[in-house]
Amino acid sequence: MPAPDAWEPVHTDFGARIQPPGPSGLAQTPTDWLAEHHDTPNGHLLRVRDNTMLTTLTSGRPIHLMHTTLALDIIRATGELQGAAGCLVGALYCAPLTDTADGLRPHNLGGYLLETKPDTTTLVLEVRPEGPAPAKGLNYLRLGGIHLATYQRHRSFLTSEEDHRLQQAAVLRVRETAGFLDLLLAEAHSTRTAPQHAFFDRLAVAIEHFPFLGYLYFEVLSEYLLLHSTSEATRAYAAAGEMNNRLYKQLAFAAVDTMGRLFDLALFNPDHTQLTQLIGTIEPGLAAGAPDYTRRRLPHLFACAALGGDADTSAVSLRDAAADFDLLTVTAPHLVGQLVFREMRTLPRYPALFPVFEQAKATSVYDYWNRQEIAAPFNAVLPKGEIGFNLAFPRASCTVWRAEACERGLLHPTEQLDLLPVPRLADLRGTALGRAAFPGPAATRCTGSPAMKALAAAASAA
Repeated sequence: MPAPDAWEPVHTDFGARIQPPGPSGLAQTPTDWLAEHHDTPNGHLLRVRDNTMLTTLTSGRPIHLMHTTLALDIIRATGELQGAAGCLVGALYCAPLTDTADGLRPHNLGGYLLETKPDTTTLVLEVRPEGPAPAKGLNYLRLGGIHLATYQRHRSFLTSEEDHRLQQAAVLRVRETAGFLDLLLAEAHSTRTAPQHAFFDRLAVAIEHFPFLGYLYFEVLSEYLLLHSTSEATRAYAAAGEMNNRLYKQLAFAAVDTMGRLFDLALFNPDHTQLTQLIGTIEPGLAAGAPDYTRRRLPHLFACAALGGDADTSAVSLRDAAADFDLLTVTAPHLVGQLVFREMRTLPRYPALFPVFEQAKATSVYDYWNRQEIAAPFNAVLPKGEIGFNLAFPRASCTVWRAEACERGLLHPTEQLDLLPVPRLADLRGTALGRAAFPGPAATRCTGSPAMKALAAAASAA
């Protein structure tokens, strides 16, 4: 299980003026980027005083959250609220609510969920912490070290064949894309090594072999849209202290046809032409600037996500490090963690392994949140409204209601539910991920080069 201190670099404190430096040799430090972001049209929403969610969390006042579910009957039968793995690790995924005289007003993320999930039941939570919390949120792009530590601690739960498959798959993915990954590190250090069109075309191809790049790419474009948008809707949300979540929802669904079935950012890989067209359909005025912003930002985020804090970006070669798994782990431990985490999801036995590896992370982060007085953790790639409830927090009371929306879109509690928050992850088979990706061993997904496909096929046969 990861130590509580291991979670500190995974979190971003929006109340701090200076950010941890990341690996050395970066052309721009995380603090440099934060200052640049503050100067964007919506950069003020990165400040606690201007972001309604952050203001509420740091005030110590009651926190109102909404959660949508397809499993109300199961929740009633068990009498429990359980968490789910994902960008919030083990928290109950929610969206903020604002208490008004006329009812509970959903954050625009919650409004989007109410519009697009009409068959779900809406629950309202009132969380009453004993005091204010820091403006600290969890950045899931930085979870590589946590993933690696969890894998190393619980390897005994894997068969030797499964363990070999994970290690070989990680090495193969780096070998297949090492040229482009080293290009990213070089550009993070400030050296441009490819023309603009070629960079994005190579990125699109690399994502097919190295899915984690799809997550980074999506978050960079989401960040660009949310910080730079000047649309009427974005300005209205900003006036309420909210980032416009509809922008990245549009981005995801416009880029990947199957995103409605499973939100899988490993499939997000627009090339240069598709990128400008994609941004142009969402906000035309931002299309021209998107490639240059991404070209600067993506290498930086990759270096921070892949390397340990004591690494020198200018001195790392992933082509050399891919000689074997142990050397790769020493050179880029966080990158190896991200690779092993995603490869593990392709194992036929993953539904059985899920409670071991994912519950360990959840229990560890609950401990960190409790020590930090965090009752409601949030996704801190940006403080955009993806927030959760810490089911293990002992110094907060929580009341849960079933709720209905009125014609004005406000939520009104209709029935109080007698539920116990339990710091345990729900069974994978009951989640969207489990239903879509793991209906049975025969559906195990196999992607990548012929070498990767042969490796996956051999493991499945074994």
